[in-house]
Formats: sequence, structure tokens, C-alpha cells
Amino acid sequence: MSTKRLISIIAVSFIGIILLSAVFTSWYTVDESEQAIVITFGEASDPITESGLKFKLPWPIQKVEKLSKETFGLKFGYKQTPDGKVDSFDKDTKMITGDDNIVLTDLIVQWKITDPKAYLFYSENPQELLHDATSASIRSVIGNSRIDDALTSGKAQIEADTRDLLASLIEKYNVGITVLSVKLQDVELPNAEVRSAFTAVTDAEETKNTKVNQAGKYENQKMSEAEGEKDAIISNATGYKIARIEQAKGDVALFNKLYAEYQHNKEITRQRLIMETLDAVLPNAQIYIMNDEGGTMKYLPLQTMDSNKQTPPPATSSNETKTEEGDGNNDGK
Repeated sequence: MSTKRLISIIAVSFIGIILLSAVFTSWYTVDESEQAIVITFGEASDPITESGLKFKLPWPIQKVEKLSKETFGLKFGYKQTPDGKVDSFDKDTKMITGDDNIVLTDLIVQWKITDPKAYLFYSENPQELLHDATSASIRSVIGNSRIDDALTSGKAQIEADTRDLLASLIEKYNVGITVLSVKLQDVELPNAEVRSAFTAVTDAEETKNTKVNQAGKYENQKMSEAEGEKDAIISNATGYKIARIEQAKGDVALFNKLYAEYQHNKEITRQRLIMETLDAVLPNAQIYIMNDEGGTMKYLPLQTMDSNKQTPPPATSSNETKTEEGDGNNDGK
């Protein structure tokens, strides 16, 4: 075989390889769970998110990078081995709380690629950057939280604060990643002795809350009883006030009638009032009314010396004179 013929065969073979390469590298498929970006001489085009068979210029003019649309999970502080075991990294998870306690915090970050161009070209290792930003975010939030919140009821707020801080950092870095959620896996104390002590503190806190709730219940009960007693006292006082007012009105009406009678006949009314007053003040006294020669009335209560021997005479009117044997003198009997 001549040299010229050999060169022709090699050239035809080379051209054939190039043509075959052009045919096989000019078509590519984008799956529904994928997104693609076409790179022309190192410059990226807009992302392709629609699935199907696509055409491009053959390699090396253009090439395609495919990225998943799925949601990824970044495990921070631990790693699950293929055999199902979990390896923890205490160096990464050991953090100081706002009240100067130490906790171990594991979490998982849900994220996805939303800008393939930024993900491929704006950072050398976006996932490593996400890991570092996660560490900075959770340490900042734990550093501003109390240990009670980190271990008990404050986990949801810590997750929300960490997610917001991490999302803002990733947005500033512009690496094409969007943080969807942050979920705390384990928040615990570094050793058994500390965990036991904190458990005792937690139990005491729960007991305190129970006592406070019971005291509040007792307070509400006593307040209700006091309110009822207060209302009853006010009601009784109101009734007593009304009764006294009505009684006073009656007394005023009676006084007005007496005063009217007094205006018509002052002497008789005066004597009548005096007698009624004596009868009210001395209901059981026996009264003798005498009119001496001077015309001045005297009122002398006399006790019966011997009720079995002598019955006292009845009280006389103001114009009658009780005397003994008609001589107008009083012996004291």
C-alpha cells in the first residue's frame, strides 16, 4: 500500500470520527427531574428547565451541564454510613449558648439548586460554602439563646431564626442555592453528668410551673369568692341605704304632720309629745302627774313599794291632781 493511499485512509477515518462525534454530541436529553445549561466556549447560556430532546452544536464548540431539580439535604454535625450507623462530629456541633452553657447541636438543611449558572461558575464548591454558612448561622443563633430554649420549647424558634439567617447569607454569596428549611436533629449536653444535672433542673422547672399554675388557680378561686362577697356587701349596703332613706322620709313626713298640729295647738301638742316620749323612754315605769298650786307640771316616777299590798293608781291627765285626802300635798306615796 502506497503512502498516499494510507494518508487518504487516515484522513477519511478522522473525518468519519469527527462526523460521528458531531452526530452523537449534538443531541442531548433533559429529564423532568433535571435542568441543563449549555456552555459555548466556556460561556454559559440561560438554564434549560423543560424536559425533552434538545439540540446543540457538537463538542468542543458546546457542551451541556445537567443539574438535578431535586431537594438536597445537608447533614450538619453527623454522617450516616452505608450500613445505617451514624457518625457524629462533636467538633462541629459543640456550641456555647447565650447563658454560657455548652450544647451539641446536629441539624439538617434542605436546599435546592435554583440558578445553575451561579452554582457552576460563581463558587468553586457551593456545598462547602453552604456547610460553612450553616455553621456560622446556627452558632450565631445558639449564642443568642438560653440553654432552656435550645433543649426544650425554644427549638422551633431556633430553627426559624437559623433558616432566615442562613438564607440571607446564601443570597449574599449568590451561589445559585435556595435554602428551604432547617431542622434540628439532636440538641443535647456534652456528657452524662451534665445531662443528669440539667434533667434535674428541668424537672424542678416543671414542678415550679405546676405550683405557679396551682397558685394561679387558687388565686382566681379566692378572687371570685371575694368578688361575690363584695357584691353581696354592696347589695346589702344599698338595701340598707334605701331603707334608711325611706325611714327618714317617713320621719320627715311624721314631723311635718306633728309640726302642723303644733301650729294649731302648741300646748296640747307639746304635752302630748312629752308623755309619748316618757312612755317610750320609761315603758315599765309608773308615772304620777301632779299639778301644784304654782301651775307648773311635775313628772315623778314612783316605784311601787309593795305590789302585793297596794295597786298604784292610774296616771292622770295633765289637768288632774293626785293628792291624798284632798289636801294637795304629796307624802311621797
